[in-house]
Amino acid sequence: MYNDNRILVVIPARGGSKGIPRKNIRLLGGKPLIAHTIEMGNASKYVDDVLVTTDDNEIKFIAEKFGAETVKRDGKLAEDSIPLDPVIYDATVQKEKKANEKYDVVITVQPTSPLLKTKTLDLAIETLLNSNEDNEFYDTIISVVDDRHLSWGYDEDKKKYFPLYKERVNRQYLPKAFKETGSIFATKREFVTENSRLGDNIGLIEISKQESIDIDNYEDWWVAERILKKKKILIKADASHEIGTGHIYRALSIASKLVNHEVVFLLDEAQPLGIEIVKNNNYPYITHNSNKGKGKEADDEAKEELIEKIVEYDPDIVINDILNTNSKYTKSLRDKGFFIVNFEDVGGGVKYAHMVFDALYEHKIPLKNLYSGHKYYILKDEFYYQSFKEIQEDVEKVLLTFGGTDPNNLTEKVLEAILNSDYKNKIEIILGLGYGNKKEIQEKYKDNERIEIYENVKNMSEHMHDADLIFTS
Repeated sequence: MYNDNRILVVIPARGGSKGIPRKNIRLLGGKPLIAHTIEMGNASKYVDDVLVTTDDNEIKFIAEKFGAETVKRDGKLAEDSIPLDPVIYDATVQKEKKANEKYDVVITVQPTSPLLKTKTLDLAIETLLNSNEDNEFYDTIISVVDDRHLSWGYDEDKKKYFPLYKERVNRQYLPKAFKETGSIFATKREFVTENSRLGDNIGLIEISKQESIDIDNYEDWWVAERILKKKKILIKADASHEIGTGHIYRALSIASKLVNHEVVFLLDEAQPLGIEIVKNNNYPYITHNSNKGKGKEADDEAKEELIEKIVEYDPDIVINDILNTNSKYTKSLRDKGFFIVNFEDVGGGVKYAHMVFDALYEHKIPLKNLYSGHKYYILKDEFYYQSFKEIQEDVEKVLLTFGGTDPNNLTEKVLEAILNSDYKNKIEIILGLGYGNKKEIQEKYKDNERIEIYENVKNMSEHMHDADLIFTS
């Protein structure tokens, strides 16, 4: 109930589906398709009853098992040519007679919309029963999805195609156009008749592409199943002039390989370099702030906020690329049910992590969850399609690259050592995003024709492939 309005959700589910036979009771993500919609409706804080109208006894049995009430749909109302209006009206009238009371709002929700979220249903109810920005009330709310495209029509008389747009522009600059998703059709009771569910004043709620998926064929089913299998993965990593950028770039490499999952970064506001790098790579991120002042109390407050941010996002997997973790932090995450993966961690927290990877060193630490050595190194995608290097006897080109920040300025130290040696060929230098002496080193060596200096390159694999000798860390 919302604002003293009784609310009924009606799910129409007939047995004679053609595109995917018996689709309403097929298992999707471990449960019958129709169960997803029933559970979504029952989880609403406003919905009073969830009702399934069906002509099929097996659908009736499964619907009731997952918490819905059911009414019998007459065979004539289950024919392919019958629209939903008389079906929803019939189900509503049957339920009201059985309950001996009227509903104020009737919401049609399709069983073929398994990705619809309860919060979206609740938003539709709130939008219907609250006044809009013009202080008007809607009679009907329909879920839609943004459908702006360069579309074309066809003139049957002239046998010609014609554009449905005025000007060819990028999609985001086209006039707004919306397509009904079929997911939600919420109407005030007085407008539910045998011939219509539309009121006089129509409102739309735009939902995500994911929620708008309507399962009509096997391709739709495959997409929905992949989405339901997605994991929420949170990656905790940072970058600064002190700790370098290696952690954040490895985290980005990991994220690039998790295309079938939802990935978010958790970044420290006190280390803005990491935020800049992640933002430039267009990944979503949330932040916490480790800078709460000095002393144990401030430190404890910062750690508590970090845990709270993770709990708030509620990931399936937490990836920590923050060097050595302490046991309190990792145990706290594990006790809350998160699967924990750590990188380059030999701190006290490793015994509570589910998996620990360290590609830099071959460890002899007796932990079954520790995987170490070069075979666990995570390469950037570009290295996978780079050809193998044939080692040359003569060194024609030397490459110097010491990470994103090079806090000890190894770049210049090694460069001076090479310049003072017998080597007389080309020297290539790659400076990271956080290197602190860019202007100085560029000015100092600008007249040396042997030296080429690059900044924050995007094709590191090519530079490394072209070099005969590499100095790095």
